Amino acid sequence: MPRAAASLPPWLGHALRTQRGPVPWHAVVRGALAAGPLLCAGVVAGRVTVGVVAALGAMLAGTNDRPGSRRAAVRRLGAPALAGAGGMALGAYIADRVGGSYLLPLLFAVLGLLAGAFSAVGPVASAGGTQLLVAAAIGAGMPLPEPGWQRALFFLAGAGWLILLRLLLPSPTPGNGWAGVGGGAGGGLPYRLDGERAAVSAVYEAVASLLDSAGTPASTARRAALTAALDQAQDALSGPRLRRRASSAAERRLHAQYRAALPLGEAATALAWTDEPLPERAAEGPRRLAAAIRDGVPCGPLPAPARSGAGLRALDDALLHAAEAFDSGTARPPHGRSRGPVEVLRTAIGPGGREYGVRVALCFGASAAVAQTLHHPHWYWLPATAVFLVKPDLGPLASRVLCRAFGTVLGAVLFAGLAALLPRPAGLVAVVAVCGALIPVATRHFAAQTAVVTVLVLALVMVGGEPQASWGRIGETLLACGIVLLVGHLPWPVQRGGRVQDRLSAARESAHAYLRHVLSGAGDGGPTGSAVPADAEHRAARWALRREAYRTLAEARAAIDLAAAELPTLARHSAGSEQVAVTLERLVDTTTACAVHVDDTGRLPRRHAERIDALLAELTTVA
Repeated sequence: MPRAAASLPPWLGHALRTQRGPVPWHAVVRGALAAGPLLCAGVVAGRVTVGVVAALGAMLAGTNDRPGSRRAAVRRLGAPALAGAGGMALGAYIADRVGGSYLLPLLFAVLGLLAGAFSAVGPVASAGGTQLLVAAAIGAGMPLPEPGWQRALFFLAGAGWLILLRLLLPSPTPGNGWAGVGGGAGGGLPYRLDGERAAVSAVYEAVASLLDSAGTPASTARRAALTAALDQAQDALSGPRLRRRASSAAERRLHAQYRAALPLGEAATALAWTDEPLPERAAEGPRRLAAAIRDGVPCGPLPAPARSGAGLRALDDALLHAAEAFDSGTARPPHGRSRGPVEVLRTAIGPGGREYGVRVALCFGASAAVAQTLHHPHWYWLPATAVFLVKPDLGPLASRVLCRAFGTVLGAVLFAGLAALLPRPAGLVAVVAVCGALIPVATRHFAAQTAVVTVLVLALVMVGGEPQASWGRIGETLLACGIVLLVGHLPWPVQRGGRVQDRLSAARESAHAYLRHVLSGAGDGGPTGSAVPADAEHRAARWALRREAYRTLAEARAAIDLAAAELPTLARHSAGSEQVAVTLERLVDTTTACAVHVDDTGRLPRRHAERIDALLAELTTVA
């Protein structure tokens, strides 16, 4: 961030921050082939409203289209699309039964409470809740001749078309351009695995970067980057599948390579914990393995690191194990983060679910009531806008409101000019296609995404036969901003900061579970006892617990950073959570170093035991 932006208030600095990275050309191509062609097909077939609904489904699915494996994309795009289709049918049913009566805002509030509470379960649930509510508002208010069940099917068909493009079209592979249909980079690798291959390769690169940073202030950030890379690889490899086992040798080898990265990451974390610099050759092995995965070539001989300490010996052993996995290793897919119905329900009714559910219910219901009172022809825009504004995933509240207002004004003014110049409907169909292509790039900033989506939605409405509505869109957005700001600062009937507390509680439980497992082999049940050497099953369980501990810590850290960037009146509810997260991170890092030493010597060094005792005591004081 520039120095000038760093001196700004956190909420304003967040509003000015833009994500950086290469242009996702594969997502741009999918976006261009999704909403625009669907709308064109509807216009050509004389079923314009069908094309509009299908294009809406593709557009909303496109906002969830992120880099990653094809298998993970099915869940990330498909689950919210199913929720959106249900919302479309439910909205039409509510409108048919209660019309414009006072019951509609009340039913919307109940729906918002349920969808908001379950949105706390995770990112996919959050996207599903958003699409459910947005589609319900559209289904209830948009004048369409088709019955509700047909609208739901056409909405789902539009999203399904984008998912099909995601599964079938090749993607560019890092450093090698576009993977061909028959193969990928590096000699005929199946292009359908390019997302998994890139994710696993990034893990080995992150291990090498962490080893390079050992003994420097950058090691903490590099360890967080390793956690993020492991999270992405786990999600990429554990997506939905028709069979329990991988269907090809290439996929099974990728699974083995991912599992081989777990002890490498453990050893690298333990070495970084010592805060001592490492020889340069320590990172050469993981970096060669990353290149071998990326290019689809044998890894060749690996430089052996010095074996002068427990961490370096663990790194050497992990490199040998990884080399075997590269030659002939196979493994089952890693376990995803499956949650049972009881755990999902417990999260939804927990502090974070209750707080978000009440906020969404008030915003969704109040905006519907205000819109109906104003008798605006596009009344459904107001509750749909409020749903996007109330989402904490998109940044601090003040930042969301500022970006939404600016993006809407920019998009509405731009569309007013385009509508006056372009022929109809061909010019508007082209606008929809261009905006669909821009969505993957615009998601880097909420204001840019809002501007693109505003132009796209206004074009769809106009193609559907309604008059140009740019200026009304600005007024409704500003009104929705006011409603969400007001609700966000009301005296709250439930605990504030519940999202942060939920994440910290999960991180604390995972950290203690990991610590108990590592110390479970101690002879006297305490940190200083002798330990029984860990077998393969014990180590696999330990690696799974370490993954969960670091993953929940990353989620807690993201929630804390987001809460800290709120206005002071809201940020104070999460005061002190930063120190708790720091202590938990140090505890998990120390536990990882303990695991490596217990594997190497069968005993826990006194230094590690004292460090754990001190961190546990500190945790009780800062909690």
